[in-house]
Amino acid sequence: MDAGDAAAALARARRGDGDAFRVLVEHHGKGAFGLAFRLTGNAEDAEEVVQESFLKAYRQLERFEARSNFGTWLHRIVVNCAMDVLRARQSRRAREHVSEVDDVAEWLPDAGPCPEQLARGAEIERRIESSLDELTPQERAAFTLRHREGCSIEEIGRTLGLQTSAAKHAVFRAVRKLRVTLEPLRAQAARREA
Repeated sequence: MDAGDAAAALARARRGDGDAFRVLVEHHGKGAFGLAFRLTGNAEDAEEVVQESFLKAYRQLERFEARSNFGTWLHRIVVNCAMDVLRARQSRRAREHVSEVDDVAEWLPDAGPCPEQLARGAEIERRIESSLDELTPQERAAFTLRHREGCSIEEIGRTLGLQTSAAKHAVFRAVRKLRVTLEPLRAQAARREA
């Protein structure tokens, strides 16, 4: 969909045309799901986030300022909904005193045909995903936006409603926590090479 078609669909949707909004959902749905999945870590929560995000977007279309990009606006709604899901998850864990209740996806690394390298890569991914669950929702969102979505610190700040310095600090805290988690793996690798 080119910019003209998107603008026309958005204008019709703002006037109450459900079919036009459906066009926007079809155009932005895959990207919204990808972001939600990277933020929440599982498909079920991501689907919930996407549904909630599009519902909020539909209800708030009259608040949307046409001078900004619909995709950017939706992106922020997805991040906010995902952070709500992450906060609820964190709260539920605190109440239940359970350290691991989520289904965590495992991705095998592309490099290294050696089974030992594949196992080590899978272990790193498991530790990263587990560590992401231990981050605050804001830290997880900041880390995901920076290192998985490639957003600038300024974009992260705008998306999360933070000053640039606070966004940078949230990314820094997340990276620092992940380094602590991955340190034992780095030490093992150093011992193997020695």
